[in-house]
Amino acid sequence: MFNLRHKALHLFKRLPSSSALPFSSLSASEYLNYHLDSFLSNQIPTFQHLSQSHALIITSANSNNIFICAKLISLYASLSKPTSSTKVFASVSPKDTFLWNSIIKTHFSNGGYSKALVLFFQMRASGFAPNQFTLPMVVSSCAELMVLDHGNNVHGLGKKLGLFAINSAVGSSFVFMYSKCGRMEDASLMFDEITVRDVVCWTALIIGYVHNDESEKGLECLCEMHRIGGIGERPNFRTLEVGLQACGYLGALVEGRCLHGFVVKRGIGCSGAVKSLLLSMYSRCGRPEESYLSFCDVENKDVISWTSVIGVYARSGLMDECLSLFWEMEESDIFPDEIVVSCMLSGFRNSTNINEGKAFLGLVTRQNYASSQMVHSELLSMYCKFELLTLAEKLFSGMQHQNKESCNTMIYGYGKLGLHTKCIQLFRKMRHQGIEADSNNLVSVVSLCFQMGAIHLGRSLHCFIIKVCMDENVSVANSLIDMYGKSGYLTIARRIFSVTQKDIITWNSLISSYTHNGHSFEAIDLYHKMIAENFMPNSATLVTVLSACSHLSSLEEGKKVHCHIKERRIGNNLSLATALVDMYAKCGELEKSRELFNSMEDRDVISWNVMISGYATHGRAESAIELFHEMEDSNVKPNELTFLALLSACNHSGLVEEGKYLFRRMQDLSLNPNLKHYACMVDILGRSGNLQEAEDLVLSMPISPDGGVWGSLLGACKIHNEIELGVRVARHAIKSDPENDGYYIMLSNLYSSIGKWEEAINVRKMMEEKGVGMTKSWSVV
Repeated sequence: MFNLRHKALHLFKRLPSSSALPFSSLSASEYLNYHLDSFLSNQIPTFQHLSQSHALIITSANSNNIFICAKLISLYASLSKPTSSTKVFASVSPKDTFLWNSIIKTHFSNGGYSKALVLFFQMRASGFAPNQFTLPMVVSSCAELMVLDHGNNVHGLGKKLGLFAINSAVGSSFVFMYSKCGRMEDASLMFDEITVRDVVCWTALIIGYVHNDESEKGLECLCEMHRIGGIGERPNFRTLEVGLQACGYLGALVEGRCLHGFVVKRGIGCSGAVKSLLLSMYSRCGRPEESYLSFCDVENKDVISWTSVIGVYARSGLMDECLSLFWEMEESDIFPDEIVVSCMLSGFRNSTNINEGKAFLGLVTRQNYASSQMVHSELLSMYCKFELLTLAEKLFSGMQHQNKESCNTMIYGYGKLGLHTKCIQLFRKMRHQGIEADSNNLVSVVSLCFQMGAIHLGRSLHCFIIKVCMDENVSVANSLIDMYGKSGYLTIARRIFSVTQKDIITWNSLISSYTHNGHSFEAIDLYHKMIAENFMPNSATLVTVLSACSHLSSLEEGKKVHCHIKERRIGNNLSLATALVDMYAKCGELEKSRELFNSMEDRDVISWNVMISGYATHGRAESAIELFHEMEDSNVKPNELTFLALLSACNHSGLVEEGKYLFRRMQDLSLNPNLKHYACMVDILGRSGNLQEAEDLVLSMPISPDGGVWGSLLGACKIHNEIELGVRVARHAIKSDPENDGYYIMLSNLYSSIGKWEEAINVRKMMEEKGVGMTKSWSVV
């Protein structure tokens, strides 16, 4: 203390006695008073000037003046010197509430929330009651520290002291605390108790809703604020900021545009911060055009602005625009960070621009962008998407930390390329390395077991799933139902289904399993049970059930499903519309089927095939061929199934020339006929008596004929009594399909018809020697 006082007087004595100085003629006492007045009236000084002023305060015996000390505490706090503030506070005696508030504010404003709470408890222990200025700081400290119990105690104290009625800031601070601690119901109740609300308490509640994933309620609250709020309750920048964030989180474009109009009307739309918020909102809402317009309005474009606009174009699959913006970003001397590069990689991964994507991969490698874990993950995903397995394995093996995400990506990559064994090996490696199994990799591996037909491995995995308590995870349970059900183990699938917490996919998995195994009655029954339990079928459910109706030719059930679709106004997506067309066609309602087909806005090759097959099945070959010509005119390229349906129609209707034309047309379109096409074409030629042409076609096949092809020719030989050719063909048919008893019987009958009884008996003996038994007849009557 003596040193500080001595230093101050020493400084005064060393000052030159120039008349230019305003205090040159002042005494020491007057000099000190002059500087105290200057200290109290000035704004934030430097730390050196503040130290000098502190020395003068001590020298002038004002070190115990509460007002002056509070000023010192505040100034040290503004210079981020809370320790100095605490020393000043400790030197003052006695203290009052004003001084306690000053020191609490010091630590609160410098992020020392724990210290602020400790000081509050010391204040209470010293017998001082908090006032309306103390509580907001203390409650906010509780919020930042997430100590709800202390906050509840302070809430009780505030009510006891009647502080809520004095200042709305007290109530607002509790709204903030409860929101921060995730107690939105309590925050809302606290808000309702505030009698005089201002923009602060409204904003605190809106922020709470948005930050607790209740953005819709946040927007409702903002609308209510605007509707009933007075002058002091109008939304400010912070309110509008969180409102735009909520619109972005929800993808609420209409509400976002309304807020955009509001900020323009309020005259704050020109603010750089508001422009950035609008860019972020439109980007989150997936609006590339509006995002770009907002981006152009931003004057000082930083890496965040570039990320927002590049990200929305990438998510929309507009990779040409993405690349253009990326080059423009680099030309603006802003170096792309890991997030921008990840956005680009993600965009290419989900697009069809494979060549450009590979070129960008080269850029990423050359410019050393691939240094972060985030970029590594996206690169790995992209390599797997483009089936660049060697690069994917090299990157994966070079990763210092192989986590669940990277392992899941590689499992997906191996699965996509059909490398099922590597998938299983990697999963086992994950377990040995202590990488925890999650629902994603378990679902993938369970699915692989079904694809591999490795049901025993699937059962072992099921045991592991139970062991790690993942069997209650609905996604994992659904994958198990799917694996067992589609592998024919419907009893086990039904057992898992019965103990699972069901979602729509659970129902779909079992319904699909029944349909897959030909249990169409059970599939339809389960569909009705699903509706009875108040689960609303989605498009996938309805497509599967319509398929079951088609297999049963159950027009009545199919119409019920169609009525359900119309009653719920479920949009007829392509798959659902095609399923309806197929159901009506297979149930013989071709006019209704064609009516639905004509009403479809979009048709793919499957839709055309379904309608063509419907005509073919019911013997309307001319209608099928006419529809085929319409298909070609609509620029939809037919596939192998299209021609199989058409050839089948020609076969049933005896349209030989049309069949020949279609077979040639198929080859004109660079579609290679398979064995079914050849069998159908041979049948067309054979039934019409063109046996030599049919045989020439078989002998000219680029692939080895199977029993089906030889069988078609053999049947024609029998119809037209071509014994010699029939015998020759029958031997080929038996060689191709030695287990087919029909070929032996037909050959035996051919020998019998020309009196070669011994040869006929030998054929029968050959059947017995090879263990080929005659198929027993059966009747549905």
